[in-house]
Amino acid sequence: MNAVTRFHPDQSIETLRVDQSLSYNWEYDTTRARLMRLYENAKRDQWDGAVRLDWSIDVDPEKGLVPDMGIGLWGTPIWDRLTAKEKAKLRHEAITWQLCQFLHGEQGALLATAQIVDSVPWYEAKQYGATQVMDEARHLEVFLRYLESKLGKLYQVNDNLFTIMDALMRDSRWDMKFLGMQIIVEGLALAAFGTIRDTAINPLLRDLTAAVIEDESRHVAFGVLSLREFCLELPEKDRIEREDFVYEACVLMRDRISNREVWETMGLDADECIAHSDHSEVAKQFRYRLFSKIVPNVKSLGLLSDRQRVRFEQLGILAYETNTTSDVDHDAEIERRVRAGEIERPLA
Repeated sequence: MNAVTRFHPDQSIETLRVDQSLSYNWEYDTTRARLMRLYENAKRDQWDGAVRLDWSIDVDPEKGLVPDMGIGLWGTPIWDRLTAKEKAKLRHEAITWQLCQFLHGEQGALLATAQIVDSVPWYEAKQYGATQVMDEARHLEVFLRYLESKLGKLYQVNDNLFTIMDALMRDSRWDMKFLGMQIIVEGLALAAFGTIRDTAINPLLRDLTAAVIEDESRHVAFGVLSLREFCLELPEKDRIEREDFVYEACVLMRDRISNREVWETMGLDADECIAHSDHSEVAKQFRYRLFSKIVPNVKSLGLLSDRQRVRFEQLGILAYETNTTSDVDHDAEIERRVRAGEIERPLA
């Protein structure tokens, strides 16, 4: 997967011409019980961001919306050299950049899921996919509202994230869209949202990410349930192609945390900042959350061959295959957290 050079990065609208198939299903089969259960849960758990979230909560990004240790430069000589005013600005820029990538990723998920609804052959998957389109639209709404009303700035989409999104949009095969969006990008979302939900100082940001993550767990489960049977029956040539895609996407996601745009905005040496931030505690925690979700799911799809294992070992992510938390079982986990009082039932 080669990095994509955007032709018009400053334009507000970019139009891609894609080869997109559409599948009718005239049998209306509902024998895939786990997909249908996921669909029923999705209908039940819809929520309204204007109602569920308290938008009257004050936000001061310069005081920090997450702990300073969540910034990759925290505890480094570069951080120590910054003045109090520069640290305040960095807090604002860093969280704004991160939430903007969430925003852009949600738009990619919205478009990819709409394509999946068109092209996936199973009726049950079309039904559930339609609920995810609504989920992604709602996520776009709440992230954009937070950015515009509380932070007052937008960053453009990160090049690594755009490269993956562009590859997914242009690929006509429904399973590749599932693999890239539902397993890789949604896995990334779970990792990033989970970190903010667990560490956020600002209650509005914490509640926003907690609400979104309930939906994202269901989205990853959709990908695993839909792909497992299909991938296990792939011819070797097709399986290798999908393994290559997963590997290349993992490399891009591993490097995504290097938010060069923020360091450049701050007038800092971006390469020096990246060298420090790549080895920070927040980077280690992010990669743990990311790959402890992705690698077990890749394994369950039959895409962790001996060849792939060697490459994952070189990336330093093979050890995550032993993680036993299944995204397919996320509904039971959500129910447990509701009963324990850790989260609220989403408003209907």
